[in-house]
Amino acid sequence: MPNAPAAAHALAILTCLARHAEPMPAAAIARELGLPRSSVYHLLAVLRADGFVTHLGEERRYGLGVAAFELGSAYGRQAPLQRMARTSLARLVDETTHNAHLAVLHGRDVLYVIEDRAAGRPPLVTDVGVRLPGQLTASGLAMLAALPASQVRALFPSRDAFVRRHDTGITSARELRSALAEVRRRGYATEEGTVTPGFASVADAVRDHNGHPVAAVAVTFPSARVDEPERERLAAAAVRTAAELSSRLGFRPAQAARTIPV
Repeated sequence: MPNAPAAAHALAILTCLARHAEPMPAAAIARELGLPRSSVYHLLAVLRADGFVTHLGEERRYGLGVAAFELGSAYGRQAPLQRMARTSLARLVDETTHNAHLAVLHGRDVLYVIEDRAAGRPPLVTDVGVRLPGQLTASGLAMLAALPASQVRALFPSRDAFVRRHDTGITSARELRSALAEVRRRGYATEEGTVTPGFASVADAVRDHNGHPVAAVAVTFPSARVDEPERERLAAAAVRTAAELSSRLGFRPAQAARTIPV
């Protein structure tokens, strides 16, 4: 199997990048892995062409690319996470009496993998299998806020990456940075009317043992019928559910401070 060493080295590079909170120079990658610098540059070019690595030209550094996020999200979408989350979401719906969702990042979009509908509540666009632009959703904002800034920049490199819905939503990197800073300050994400007019959502990220956001828990409710104190109660319930799932995945809250460089 002549390609096995190259495959092993490519995986080692991806693993190396995943261990570090910030993008790395090629020379540092080569030094850490004990590989020839020429080989590392060649493998980085291949990984970059397939979207697994992104090159930050001004900084002369390399970070994980969109394809790496999609691969990680695919694991989060598989049965173990869904089985783990179903009971927790059912309890969340019982507690809040509103619809609850579990979503994962898929590139810059969110993909909804569980919808638990409360009795008497209407169906929503956020059904299982639906994809929506991440920056328009509370779930997406919650997960993006838990990513390093360099990874968010890789996902949203230009204005063309920002899709609007109902003529509302974030349309620039500056607006997105401001929104994500507010999510971190508040402790959870919100959206109102950007997914469905007349409805709002609150959400928090589910993190794995490395502090990486693998999913988000959200509660959606009619905007006009829920006052601010009730919204805070719903948000607290979503945060507790996300924290419960994160704990079961091995995440410890003390990790958060070192997993979100801003």
